[in-house]
Amino acid sequence: MKTKCLVWWLLMALCVSSRGQAAVGTNSFHVVIVGGTPGGLMAAIGAARGGRTVAVLERTQHIGGLPANGLGATDIATRGATGGLFLEFVGRIKAHYVKTYGADSQQVKDCSDGYHFEPSVAEKVFRDLLAEHPKISVLRMRQFDAAPGNVTLDGNRLTHIKVLNRETKAVESYGARVFIDATYEGDLAAAAGAPYRLGREAHEEFREPMAGQLYKQWGGPVGEGSTGLGDNAVQAFNYRLPLTRNPDIRVPIAKPQTYNRADYASLVADIKQNRTTCPPDAPRRELAFDGLGRVVNMVLLPNGKTDANNQHAAFVSTDLPEENWPWPTATWEWRDQFAQRLRDYTLGLLWFCQNDAELPEDFRQSCREWGLAKDEYRDNANFPRQVYVREGRRIGGMHLFTAHDALPTTPDGRPPVHQNSITASHYALDSHAVRKREPGRVHLDGFFSYPTKPYTVPYGVMVPQKVDGLLTPVPVSGTHIGFSTLRMEPCWMALGHAAGVAASLSIEQNVVPRNVNLEQLQRVLLMQGAVLMYYSDVGPKHPHFEALQYFGLRGLVPEWQAGLDKPATEKDVQLWMRVTKLRAARYEPGTTTRGEFLNDLYRQILLRK
Repeated sequence: MKTKCLVWWLLMALCVSSRGQAAVGTNSFHVVIVGGTPGGLMAAIGAARGGRTVAVLERTQHIGGLPANGLGATDIATRGATGGLFLEFVGRIKAHYVKTYGADSQQVKDCSDGYHFEPSVAEKVFRDLLAEHPKISVLRMRQFDAAPGNVTLDGNRLTHIKVLNRETKAVESYGARVFIDATYEGDLAAAAGAPYRLGREAHEEFREPMAGQLYKQWGGPVGEGSTGLGDNAVQAFNYRLPLTRNPDIRVPIAKPQTYNRADYASLVADIKQNRTTCPPDAPRRELAFDGLGRVVNMVLLPNGKTDANNQHAAFVSTDLPEENWPWPTATWEWRDQFAQRLRDYTLGLLWFCQNDAELPEDFRQSCREWGLAKDEYRDNANFPRQVYVREGRRIGGMHLFTAHDALPTTPDGRPPVHQNSITASHYALDSHAVRKREPGRVHLDGFFSYPTKPYTVPYGVMVPQKVDGLLTPVPVSGTHIGFSTLRMEPCWMALGHAAGVAASLSIEQNVVPRNVNLEQLQRVLLMQGAVLMYYSDVGPKHPHFEALQYFGLRGLVPEWQAGLDKPATEKDVQLWMRVTKLRAARYEPGTTTRGEFLNDLYRQILLRK
């Protein structure tokens, strides 16, 4: 009897979590995803389409990350550069507005082909997508804490994790063949021992434009004080606000109890003197650069709402630099406290603009037209639930994405083409401020935008070093500058899609994710509408698109336009056969198109495998 009791106590001791609570029995899935972000949800769908059982562990009661929390103006510079599940999401957004309001409605026009949407619509579309896949279990109110005691590794392979059920306070155990870290912070990968980067690299380290300490006018030159030195600074977070001036749904801004006028006082002189962070002769391109548009940048969404973001041309806006620096590695208790501070700061800013006696009356009156939308976030006093975490840990992967991966190698050419690409993407190198206003500076430290061209993203950015059985499609591997373009939700969704497919294939092939057959991964992604290399004249629906992607990634079609429907020239044919060492079965000069010829070569390659 004593022996049995001793064994029982030993077993209980092994189940004790880092919080000192006993973990319940292990829940087993093929794939476990931490984080109900868009990247995590696309990963779940990608794995479920491969026949895998999937658990999505979300800390809150709601899924959808930033698109479901105010980021309704999709951040993508070239539509068509990113496809797959992201494009399916966009299509469903548009279909919702067409079905609800009619094809010729103002709502459909304002949704901009599905790229602009209300937060509640985004969450609905995400829920609908997940509901079509019964192999996906979405478990809400599950909190993962980034502590080594909450992970189990077999050698270097992650096999189990422990999470806190925030409702029952029980510690739950989850086992999987593959885990996916879809958190904005990289919590799971860090707990498992993957290396990561924080802060800004110095310009000298990788010779990236805009690297290190930087003061640059918005749309103007670099200013004094720009040393290019690296530091531990993290770019600012904010909330994306669905504001409205429709009186039928407008909720007045209430003064927060913690209101501190000193946070905003310097705006008075800015407004009165018409002072901005732009050069004096810079054109004002913002949608509404008057009234509240002087302080927040507003993009129109359907039903009279806006995506109100930080105003880049303002010294004080909804971003709250410096105070967020601890976030990436902080506890959830600290993060929740900062989230409340940021909420109060944001509401205080809006109240200040509408009511402060030192501001011009016409400015205040214009600002008072705006309020929160009463049909959004009904369970959160109409305020977004998710902090816009622009950058957390950047997990060290098999490929470190730098600015040079997104910049053309020749004036009119492409950035480097990665043969192991899992998505194309396009957005500027883009970082928000890391420090608050400093006297005499032309702008806030670290605030910039720098143009890129559509680029390819290699698989290695989400394959962490030192840890197997894990993929990191959201906290991807990059420098501060490189990450600044990857961090947009369309790219994260495409990377999540690829991670889900890769997880499924790794199980099918009985290999760890880093050893997945990349050509097979790419083929599955292409069959599901992904874009691995962008061409301006052809998309995934073209019958020869898969062949184009295969040969484009291998350098045979480097131009921006593929011309698949144009006749193949003798020069094309000779070059392609010489490079591939294949002989086309059919070529009729002036008749056989480039696409037909490439497709014939591609079929020969597939037959060899």
